[in-house]
Amino acid sequence: MDPDASGGWRFAQCFGDKGEVEDITEGEPSPLDPAPVPAMRAASPSVPHLGTIRLYGQYLATGDKGGRVVLFERNDMKKSCEYKFYTEFQSHEPEFDYLKSLEIEEKINKIRWCRRQNSAHFLLSTNDKTIKLWKVFEKSLRVVSESNMSDGQRALPPPALKQHLRLPRMQHQDNIIAAVPRKVYSNAHAYHIHSIAVNSDQETYISADDLRVNLWNLNISDQSFNIVDIKPANMEELTEVITAAEFHPTQCNVFMYSSSKSNIKLADMRDSALCDKHAKLFEEEEDPTNRSFFSEIISSISDVKFSHDGRYILARDYLSLKIWDVNMESRPVKTIQIHDHLRGKLCDLYENDCIFDKFECTWSGDDKNVLTGSYHNYLRIFDSETLNDIVLQADKSAFKAKKMGGPLPGNKQLGAKNGIKPGLKDAMQLETLDFNKKILHTSWHPRENTIAIAATNNLFLYSAA
Repeated sequence: MDPDASGGWRFAQCFGDKGEVEDITEGEPSPLDPAPVPAMRAASPSVPHLGTIRLYGQYLATGDKGGRVVLFERNDMKKSCEYKFYTEFQSHEPEFDYLKSLEIEEKINKIRWCRRQNSAHFLLSTNDKTIKLWKVFEKSLRVVSESNMSDGQRALPPPALKQHLRLPRMQHQDNIIAAVPRKVYSNAHAYHIHSIAVNSDQETYISADDLRVNLWNLNISDQSFNIVDIKPANMEELTEVITAAEFHPTQCNVFMYSSSKSNIKLADMRDSALCDKHAKLFEEEEDPTNRSFFSEIISSISDVKFSHDGRYILARDYLSLKIWDVNMESRPVKTIQIHDHLRGKLCDLYENDCIFDKFECTWSGDDKNVLTGSYHNYLRIFDSETLNDIVLQADKSAFKAKKMGGPLPGNKQLGAKNGIKPGLKDAMQLETLDFNKKILHTSWHPRENTIAIAATNNLFLYSAA
């Protein structure tokens, strides 16, 4: 489905506090919330409250910096794309490592759905140190309706003879959504976990930190295999770290991991048990004339994704998106500039630490479009062939416009060039960008044009017919 041909993107829904960012106070639900959810309460405007989001069919999962996972379910009662609150649970609690005297935050770094095999849902969630496999299912709540002491209406005297004893009778009272941790995978990473990816065989998954990638069996929580280890014998010789890792969508033996040195390594687990020697290396030669103090920082890859057919790789660094063909290692087939207008502000971005922001990227379900975020709550959708782009802004004006029946940001003139409102693209170049508002986490529905966006303490949903 082509978003441009279908009339453009439109704002669908927003969860979270809808007031001014400056007015946010902890724990104040908004009266406009589709479903007031404690886990979607406001947080500090300088730090995105949502740590990760993941769309999967009829369901949407979010993880926040308070260690909670909130699930939303598609609302079938509505013709439009709308989700409703399904359940929430506390996935991780704050911990303390007494050996290293370090606090372990409860913040959820990543969530990954496992393929559904029965009526229950299974998903992996991780904080910096511990991964958990959660089972979410509908549970019947039953109560005692009749017993030896009551017939359900009134109290009865105790039975005098054993012949009068009877078994209690249970009666269905309600259905509740329960979440239980089936497995806890811990003590396998010395550094902070930043990536988890479920294999296409649905039996194994990988987890990655700055220096190692581990392979796990979903059914075995006390044992993992180290398949990539780039830790040098002398830590003073450390020159790069692993930044992201992902399994191939169809070949269960192939995975990739990216590094801070702007390269992507493709590894095949059939070659050897330890995959330090890669099968393919995707790296573009840097132009020496463009080298500066910030070159290594801005070229570090923050996210990598396989296309759904496994033919292409999407990689995001600080300034650009690159699309690689897995059969061509020498250079990317497409390079898309995202933050080219920020090249002159790298000193300021270094001072306020924004240059270290890690933006995610994602493919559309049909691999025809790619999505990534930017500052001032802008998000950009590119056609992977023509590179025509749509700019949207996830902010309060979207739901205000919907409530009042007015035009939506980015959709005011559907006949405009590239399908965007004139001026919105130009606004990205202005000096007034708010670097505290940033779209780091995005997710695209696997079978339709619905996207979920984490913007500070809000969850936005956009759809294209």
